[in-house]
Amino acid sequence: MFGAVTDTRHQSTAVSGPTLIPKRFVWPYGGSRVFLSGSFTRWSEHIPMSPMEGCPSVFQVICSLTPGYHQYKFNVDGEWRHDEQQPFVSGIYGVVNTMLLGREPDILPSIFCPEITGRSHMEVDSDVFGHVGAIPRMSESDLEVSRNRISIFLSTHTAYELLPKSGKVVCLDITLPVKEAFHVLYEEGVPTVPLWDSCKSQIVGVLSAMDFILILRELGNHGSDLTEKQLQTHTIAAWKEGKLQQQQKIDSNGGSFTRHFVQAGPHDYLKDVALKILQNKVATVPIVDSSSSDGSFPDLLHLASLSGILKCICRHFENSLSSLPILQIPIGSIPLGTWVPKVGETNRQPLVKLGPNDSLGAALSLLVQAEVSSIPIVDDNDSLLDIYSRSDITALAKDKAYEQITTLDEISISQALLLGQDANSRYSYHHGQRYYMCLRSDPLHQVMERLANPGVRRLVIVEAGSKRVEGIISLSDVFRFLLGYVGHHFT
Repeated sequence: MFGAVTDTRHQSTAVSGPTLIPKRFVWPYGGSRVFLSGSFTRWSEHIPMSPMEGCPSVFQVICSLTPGYHQYKFNVDGEWRHDEQQPFVSGIYGVVNTMLLGREPDILPSIFCPEITGRSHMEVDSDVFGHVGAIPRMSESDLEVSRNRISIFLSTHTAYELLPKSGKVVCLDITLPVKEAFHVLYEEGVPTVPLWDSCKSQIVGVLSAMDFILILRELGNHGSDLTEKQLQTHTIAAWKEGKLQQQQKIDSNGGSFTRHFVQAGPHDYLKDVALKILQNKVATVPIVDSSSSDGSFPDLLHLASLSGILKCICRHFENSLSSLPILQIPIGSIPLGTWVPKVGETNRQPLVKLGPNDSLGAALSLLVQAEVSSIPIVDDNDSLLDIYSRSDITALAKDKAYEQITTLDEISISQALLLGQDANSRYSYHHGQRYYMCLRSDPLHQVMERLANPGVRRLVIVEAGSKRVEGIISLSDVFRFLLGYVGHHFT
């Protein structure tokens, strides 16, 4: 539901010129009294902003400005603030927001009121506008040009670009008990760790949160004592060997393919690394330097992910978005992601959702069977409440919370999340948020920028205002679209 737009137009006396363009400024983060000031007021006039009708935590004002570059910031209850979700720079007036105003009116016809809450972080990240009217459509020529330029970039830049200036990569020996490995993932706050075989002197695989999901599914119906014993006595090597035998048995009966361990070198092109991730359906690929001439052990340099590669793309094209016209198209106009089927539609893959009272066992089964990294948790109206991810299973290592689980079907998703509640801020969340949302009206480049944040693998597409879940876009969805990759073929 869209909120009514109040008449808060303000004609700034500090701007002049033959052409004035109306521009709406919004402060969506609450306060009692909010003022706007900027280069267009010579930083001397404070323009009062008005709360939106029906949404008192969102303040707005419309100013008529000359086209060109402007700086601005907000005074909220006597404190100077800037919007961290909008472009900003450091200048003589401190940290200020910036914008480049074109010659077309910037007024959007309506806006919706996000619910600003301190605990849930349920607000749509940066765009509080609901776009109405003509929607840009994707053309084949724009798609071809954009894909070609992205492909050229990925085919001419190597995995070296993914390496951070400093950091560490956690690696576990395969002789370590599974229980200790479980706690290492929690303590280090990582979803995946490479595995080292000292006998072979090489990386032989990875251990992920999915392994612990499979362990709990296998043992969850036998009581906590057996689960604890299994975690104590089984080594990583024993677990991986048993898992491999089970996969081979499934494959021989016509099941899914066995996933083989893959790695990449620092000189491999980014496109090849991305394709390895997509083709093998893995979250990360270890970057290993095996070029040492003195026979020493190979160096584990980094764990490459699609989010890291996407960050390289966003950084490379951030000042030349016009060269990639497809990035300006709203995601609702692009064949991208998984959407809730409309009434009468039978050709769409159903969107996996659960309620807060559904069992942990049901959530873990869906994570495995649907091969997804997270599941939206919704209320009776399909409005987004929370999300359960593979990574949440690692939080059960906190204070051995998994020992409190008698059977997976007797504990609800909301209860499971509470068991590891204190751990949530430590693991895979960006600036404290458990997940991100977007609107079907958001352009593709905004979606890519959000997915490029560490730990964000999927965006939940919600309806403006009601937060009713409309779909999900994952990192792999974006890369399949940008690369024209369908299965093992390119479109």
